[in-house]
Amino acid sequence: MNRAGRILFLLASTIAGGCGYHVAGRTDTLPTTIHVIAVPAIENKTSSYRIEQRMTAATIHEFLARTNYKVVSSPESGDAVLRGKVLSVEVVPLLFITTNATATTPSTTRATTMLVTMKCDVSLTESTTQKVLYHSDNFVFRNEYELSTDVKSFFEEQDPALDRMAQDFAKRLVAAVTENY
Repeated sequence: MNRAGRILFLLASTIAGGCGYHVAGRTDTLPTTIHVIAVPAIENKTSSYRIEQRMTAATIHEFLARTNYKVVSSPESGDAVLRGKVLSVEVVPLLFITTNATATTPSTTRATTMLVTMKCDVSLTESTTQKVLYHSDNFVFRNEYELSTDVKSFFEEQDPALDRMAQDFAKRLVAAVTENY
């Protein structure tokens, strides 16, 4: 390869290497002055019972597990404050199963998978300057959850299902806030 070819190759490699792509969850775009993030209780503007408690706990856990930030609950103690409101929660059946009729029972159809859609208002504000570091008044989280076929375990599954949903939500939220999507 001649000198011009090598220079062109190095130039192309440099440009391709700095194209801005990165692996999700590995970049932190928050200012280096942020060391402590306050996460007060998320507000619940829905009729879903205690969903805000699960979302808050999962978000705190996710910040502690995935970032190097210290997390506190008091807004006065943080370098930045993450505030959130659950605006709506919608659960709709997505997949169904039909049991054929027999001589003694009619046919039945029931949902086997539900789609949960949650809309939130989320903002991260730097405490000293009141600069908004991240804001979305339309942070939408969607995920599918399978239902148990056993009636007894269906009712026992509600709390673990809500916990899984809160964990999934928190992963997306922390990634969005720290990577400023």
